[in-house]
Amino acid sequence: HHTKIIPHYMRRAFRSLKGSLHRTNPQILTASGGGTAGMSLTTNAKPGDDLEIDKEYPGTAVKRLRAVVERTKSLTNEQLSDDWTKVRKLLLWAAGLKDLPDAEPGMGYTGHSFNDWNHVDACTMLGDVSHNENKGEVKGIAIGNQLGPGIKIASIEELGPGGTWSTCMMGCNRDPPQDVAHIQFKSRVAFKLVWCPPDFSTFVLVDDGGGYLNHGTPSGSMPHKMERAYNFKMVEGSKYEKEAIRIGQEAAKTREA
Repeated sequence: HHTKIIPHYMRRAFRSLKGSLHRTNPQILTASGGGTAGMSLTTNAKPGDDLEIDKEYPGTAVKRLRAVVERTKSLTNEQLSDDWTKVRKLLLWAAGLKDLPDAEPGMGYTGHSFNDWNHVDACTMLGDVSHNENKGEVKGIAIGNQLGPGIKIASIEELGPGGTWSTCMMGCNRDPPQDVAHIQFKSRVAFKLVWCPPDFSTFVLVDDGGGYLNHGTPSGSMPHKMERAYNFKMVEGSKYEKEAIRIGQEAAKTREA
């Protein structure tokens, strides 16, 4: 396992997050249902129809999103608590992405998907928006960030029209979210991976509205703990933190028992 250099901003955030977690005792929050709850769908198509459109985020591949949510919920806690290498492959499968660790970046490479603090959104977008480039609307993302060809290569077609990509979560703590999925692709996310405080050894998968889908406590060579802590830092104060706090508290109690 190679040694990773952790940026200064992540170290600072990790120290401040550790302090805030010791000072606060968040209220345990109840689980909410996952899926397409809260979606404003057009009525000119039946559920499951290829042409179903999300009015608020018209770039969403709705049929594909539903299929990804179903795959995500079908996984067991045991499967998601295996060695991280196996768990990440299951996350790729659930997202509708191929495991392509040797492809060139931009040409289908998915070695980074769900493997750092940032590339944790399973974004299911329609084909006509998958070639959209970031024009500077998403803060911190390279302008001219062309993902189209890679999305087409890496996406598993059987899940429905459009494609999947593990887009950057940066900006998702705003309301409405100002991340790559919602701004660049005008799409919801089928799931977001959030590492759970206080020790970030458990992750939770939540839907676009922040509702619970699944969780696991993997072993082995996971992303660096500072990356996992920074991942949670990026959802603090948003709808995406609630289930991470709840599941993290449950996991901590289980370990103490």
